Amino acid sequence: MSNYTYNKLWHETQKHLESVAVSDFENQALEPQFDKSAAQTAIFELYVKYICIANKLEEIYDQMVQPQKRLLVRKVLDACLGRVVELKADLVNIDIMEFSYNDEVIERLGLTPLDIEIRVPRYFRREREKELAQRRETMDEILKKLGCLDEEEEEEMMTELEAIRVIQMHERARQGRLRAQFMKEIRLLKEKGKPESGKDKTDSGLIAAMKIQKVWRGFATRKKTRRRKVEEMVLIGMIPPLTSTRPECLEKSENLTQLRYSIQAEFQEEFQKALQGTKEEINTKQGSVISEDIADEIRNWFKEYKGRTGKLPDFPSEEHGGSRHLLSRQGTESEMSRSSAPSSKESKKAKDKSKSAVKSGDINVEDTFENGYKASQSSFLPELKTGIEEFNDTWRDKDETQNAKQSHYEDMIFNEKYAEVEDELRKVVDDMMRQELELLQAALDRDRAQKGKKVKKSNKKARRSGKKGKKKKEKDLTPDRTTESLFEELFMNGIIKKYPETPLKSFLGDKSYIARSGINPTPGDIRQVIIEHCILPLGSEVVRNFAPCVRSILLTGSKGAGKRTLVNAICTEVGGTLFDLTPANIVGKYPGKSGLIMLMHLVSKVSRLLQPSVIYMGDAEKPFMKKIPKTDRTDPKRLKKDLPKLVKNIGPEDRVIFIGTSCAPWEADQKLLQQAYNRFIYIPRPDYGTLSYAWRTLLSQYSGVQSTFDSGAMAKISDGYTIGSVVRCLKEVITCKRMLQLRLQPLTHVELINSLSTKDPVYREEEEAFLTWWGKTPLGRRRQRVLELEMEARIEKENASDKAKKGAKKKK
Repeated sequence: MSNYTYNKLWHETQKHLESVAVSDFENQALEPQFDKSAAQTAIFELYVKYICIANKLEEIYDQMVQPQKRLLVRKVLDACLGRVVELKADLVNIDIMEFSYNDEVIERLGLTPLDIEIRVPRYFRREREKELAQRRETMDEILKKLGCLDEEEEEEMMTELEAIRVIQMHERARQGRLRAQFMKEIRLLKEKGKPESGKDKTDSGLIAAMKIQKVWRGFATRKKTRRRKVEEMVLIGMIPPLTSTRPECLEKSENLTQLRYSIQAEFQEEFQKALQGTKEEINTKQGSVISEDIADEIRNWFKEYKGRTGKLPDFPSEEHGGSRHLLSRQGTESEMSRSSAPSSKESKKAKDKSKSAVKSGDINVEDTFENGYKASQSSFLPELKTGIEEFNDTWRDKDETQNAKQSHYEDMIFNEKYAEVEDELRKVVDDMMRQELELLQAALDRDRAQKGKKVKKSNKKARRSGKKGKKKKEKDLTPDRTTESLFEELFMNGIIKKYPETPLKSFLGDKSYIARSGINPTPGDIRQVIIEHCILPLGSEVVRNFAPCVRSILLTGSKGAGKRTLVNAICTEVGGTLFDLTPANIVGKYPGKSGLIMLMHLVSKVSRLLQPSVIYMGDAEKPFMKKIPKTDRTDPKRLKKDLPKLVKNIGPEDRVIFIGTSCAPWEADQKLLQQAYNRFIYIPRPDYGTLSYAWRTLLSQYSGVQSTFDSGAMAKISDGYTIGSVVRCLKEVITCKRMLQLRLQPLTHVELINSLSTKDPVYREEEEAFLTWWGKTPLGRRRQRVLELEMEARIEKENASDKAKKGAKKKK
């Protein structure tokens, strides 16, 4: 698409965002609602609308090339993503489950389940490509030192004559092999062509021709029938078209995308140079004039205040705005600086509110709606309001006919940098004016025979407040070591691990097409929750700072459910660092109590230095088990006391998350498990639709498998098995040798069934154990209590109506 198209899409999206933000502000001002269904509908509608807007803004930000527009789009995109996370927390609070559904809203808005699946912003990785490439190179170098990775041998450069000789040698060898094969076939034909005694040559030739005709006509007819059957299936939409121009379109689209990326990088570099050059020019040419104007204005204000009150004023501190708090210099402040000043104060208030919300917990523990339900105050709506106002003031009616290339605007850079230079110089001038004011006050006190006792009192108060404000800093056990050395140590010990690049879409499955129970979600629903709880806070610093903080998550499910795939996908999507604290992985590493303290310190410190980071623990139930099996030599209880502390020390500003995976969470002490993990997500066994989609997707990766292969039958047969079992089954059956034979010997269901029968399915007892365990989690217990209260209320209503009917009958 062109620059005009993306600009038009941006204007339409901003218009939609403005209407949604207005309704969101109105919803915040409403009185608490007592109708749970109405409250859920209102919040779910906002949630869905913000997701659609965020997806559009993500596409715009990814492809737009104008650098100043991209700054505003990024600001609004982060605010929308943060608002999605906030609304998700409200929905969890209302529905009392991690997964929310409302078909009525989706149908009314004319959306599909695919439209409300939030997209992971591509800038999470794209803007850190150099950093990630450098980290991969560092890991490869360490592996080469350890001998775990073979060094790549550099190919020696060949001259043109040497290359021709090599080609000639191989060509002669190839011709020799063909000649030998040809002579062998001629010899065999001569032996077969020798006439047998007692047979007529003409009859044998006629019979041979008839046999050839028979075989050929049968082959041609069968081929024609198969082709017609495939054409019919394509026509009715049962199978995708075999010949399509889609790959060419995709290739062309990718080339255009890469071209826009290169233009983006070029314009961004020019923009940065212009920012730096303009600031230096303003400082050089107008810096002294600006300083003198500010100083003169402050001195004039001193004189006016002294004339009105008879005493000198108190000069506000830098935290309270300094001289800007006292006077406004009309005509010198840019529109941008004025609009940004209130937003920073509002964002600071919002941050304080979010921190208090984090301390109290992001899930409300109320069990009923006795006091009504009111949505939590948003930390991102003020930022959205500022972004909308900036768009309306600057970009909505801007004439861009003279800037078809969409490069930066010099006048906007000048206004922005002028305000920035003015703010910097104002701080310097304010310090000078404070000293000047102190000298004036001292002179005035001498005249009145006063010695500035008030100043001393204020200083004492400041000292006292400063002492109270000090917090104990965590002791750094490695103050003299660099980040690179700590990273190398943890990587060599296997604590930091190199994970396979796994996109989130590799967790196969669609979103649910109908509302279902919250403890029986589809893979698409699980992907959505993982994006909202893990990927968005880790990828965006703004979302992490102001949205409800999720420090830790426990992923549970049967073996092969895809728990480790999700962990790798989270790291891949945000370009994070993976720390592995699985009990089996840390056996023999950092021994003793002092070693364990050092391990926890290193993981905590390096995870913050290399954020975004994921601290992973497999077999998460083992540290909290009451009795460890004698066969287990990993000493899992070693981390029992330190894990809750590690999770507690993850602050709202740290883009770090602790993720555990477990196949048997009921074996752990539930009280200790719930101290370490904030959220619990159960991945159930896949249903028929998910299995059918998985078989079809996985089989399509093998080029020799026929498109007419019945994947639905395999989905029915594999009912009860996990996607991991399906993947292992295909790897066992479709080997390299079998792939070469697929054209002559098509894949059969029997081969897959024989391999699948050797895998363990998910038994009913295991499924019931997971559901029973989930009912003991904080969210599960709360949901159970609410359901019991609703049942009691329903029974009371029925009893009251029955009594009323009986009373009416007696009167008659």
